[in-house]
Amino acid sequence: MLPPVIDTSEISKMYQMGTERIHALRSITIRIQRGEYVAFMGPSGSGKSTLMNIVGCLDTPTSGSYVLNGKDVSRMTDNQLAEVRNREIGFVFQTFNLLPRATSLDNVALPLIYAGYSKSEREERAMESLRSVGLADRAKHKPNELSGGQRQRVAIARALVNDPSIILADEPTGNLDSKTSYEIMDLFEALYAKGNTIIMVTHEDDIAHYAHRIVRLRDGLVESDNVNENVASHHAAMRGV
Repeated sequence: MLPPVIDTSEISKMYQMGTERIHALRSITIRIQRGEYVAFMGPSGSGKSTLMNIVGCLDTPTSGSYVLNGKDVSRMTDNQLAEVRNREIGFVFQTFNLLPRATSLDNVALPLIYAGYSKSEREERAMESLRSVGLADRAKHKPNELSGGQRQRVAIARALVNDPSIILADEPTGNLDSKTSYEIMDLFEALYAKGNTIIMVTHEDDIAHYAHRIVRLRDGLVESDNVNENVASHHAAMRGV
């Protein structure tokens, strides 16, 4: 069996808030294989965002180890983490995080600048990525000329452009209406079907049920970690089929 793409062992995260010590995560051990589609769920304060930040190399654990794609990232410096993030992880945020004055094509090509690609290579790869989310005809549009759903598709194209090990989606439908949310979730399903590893953070049950495995967190602990048996029937129910 191949080694997991994400392997956390007993990771904990503690914050000092004045005189109080906050235990955001307590001894979390999670393994995620390449090609899995996992949702981190939990109420506010459960630790899901902290876990996402560590898995996404935006933060390091106070204790424990985290191996991403064969590399121990739990003790890396900020600069090393930034390099790993750019190479291994594609981020999709609730607020899209697009540059307002840049075209869709330029927004999608952004990670490739840091990766050192030539301009022609960047444009070619960014165009291919836009095509994969059905937005090739919007390459020259700026974010304010796009709908919310189209903006999120641009953000997903940007996340895919570096061919990352994992796609990390933080409340990806949080700013979208129901119909658009389901369209975006269908797109994630199609990306998963192509073999992408997807990790999604959400507090919404109906969105979490698109994932094929659901990890529920509470008070910094893993409350449950189960395969989602009802993926297909959930999709049908959401569509009113």
